[in-house]
Amino acid sequence: MTNTFIIAFCVLIIMAYIFDLTTAKTKIPSVILLLILGWGLQQFTDVFNINIPNLDGLLPILGTIGLIVIVLEGSLELELNKSKLPLIRKSIIVALIPMMVLGFILAGAFYYYQINYGTGDIDPDFRKALLGAIPLTVISSAIAIPSAVNLGKKNKEFVTYESSLSDILGVLFFDFVLRNVTIDFHSFWVFLLQIVIIAVVSFIATMGLSYLLAKINHQIKFIPIIILVILIYTVSKIYHLPALIFIMLFGMFIGNLDEIKGIKFIEKLKPQKLDNEVRKFHEILREGTFLIRVMFFLLFGFLIKTEELLNQKTFYWALGIIGLVFLIRFVQLKISKLPVMPLMFVAPRGLITILLFLYIAPEDSIDLVNKSLVIQVILLSVIIMMIGLMFDKQKDETFFSKIKEKMAMGPNDAIADVGSNKSKEVSQEEKSKGATKEGTQLAETVNQAKDLIDEKVSKEIGSNVLDNEESEEKDSSDDEDAQNPKDNSDTKT
Repeated sequence: MTNTFIIAFCVLIIMAYIFDLTTAKTKIPSVILLLILGWGLQQFTDVFNINIPNLDGLLPILGTIGLIVIVLEGSLELELNKSKLPLIRKSIIVALIPMMVLGFILAGAFYYYQINYGTGDIDPDFRKALLGAIPLTVISSAIAIPSAVNLGKKNKEFVTYESSLSDILGVLFFDFVLRNVTIDFHSFWVFLLQIVIIAVVSFIATMGLSYLLAKINHQIKFIPIIILVILIYTVSKIYHLPALIFIMLFGMFIGNLDEIKGIKFIEKLKPQKLDNEVRKFHEILREGTFLIRVMFFLLFGFLIKTEELLNQKTFYWALGIIGLVFLIRFVQLKISKLPVMPLMFVAPRGLITILLFLYIAPEDSIDLVNKSLVIQVILLSVIIMMIGLMFDKQKDETFFSKIKEKMAMGPNDAIADVGSNKSKEVSQEEKSKGATKEGTQLAETVNQAKDLIDEKVSKEIGSNVLDNEESEEKDSSDDEDAQNPKDNSDTKT
């Protein structure tokens, strides 16, 4: 039994890795394949009557660890400098405003449903309706960031910022509503005080962890750092502090050492050595994030029941919610003057949605927001994202278009001639010797284009120099004539 379990686990992880590798080509998000694989594994165990212990308790644990490592990895990739401020500002606006608007619209719809169509077992409560709505409003960075691999650099960067901030702001919003039964002016002050406390804790913990990262010379140094991060997060959650802020600040601090090298404390940590350690830490964290994410979605897919997936009562609600999500996102992207295509489709729900839903206590839950609705919203959002990215006609810049932009001197004809001549040569070589490799063709084409461009530049520079010399000689002769009019007249006579 032990060997069977180990073999099955290894095969599943290898399959998940293959899914991750093929995402860039197929544009099918790996999370869909993982959910299908987990669900298919459950069907397999049912058919062959394989006894599997109850795994429901593992889901919140994997989800919490997954949230920590995903936010930490995302914050490590966030660059903080003046050039990024407009992007950060837009990312915060696009992450926060649609979340708030959608959250209150859904809460109003759930509250109205409770009043008019509820079972009557639970008294209608707008706070409970809002708690049920918030998980459905948060973009999952665990799905969005890997799925943005085919987007351009700017769009991929925006998705990274937006989805990471959406996770953090969504958890803060959810924690605020969850911890305050009565929302008033006093609750806002308490929440602000909690933010200040966690900011101080984050500063102290970040300094300590950075010092350990720079000074530990033992072979094993990164696992203890990750364990300490998880420990600080969990203790902060026990005291009802917004612990995700600590994760974000720690990741942003060690990920932006180049921007703060002038601080005396940072100089003591030897920034160059610490920067190398941070790179290694990021690589290990990326590997661990992949493993946790794969295990979480496989387990979630395994726990999906077919009747929950095909629940018609919640399916129409799921369609309405997804319609609202993309309508509000479309309007917000237009207002923010961001490219609607393909960013409008990159709004998946996933790990953070499941985790926040699991955090809702039975006494705070409502009948309408159940596992069926959450599963359907996640699958619909991911499928729509997949379709949108598949039909995205955005093309990457070619090498020659980059040359045109950088040189800005119009060598279009030269490059076109090189391309046509090269195609003729290639066709002749294909007839006689067969097709050559694309890499060799590209290298030769680039070299020829470079030679022609250099030749053209040198000719233009040479012609300009000759023109300048002729004009200077002409001007000097005119000046001499003007200075010696008498000589000129004698010569004429």
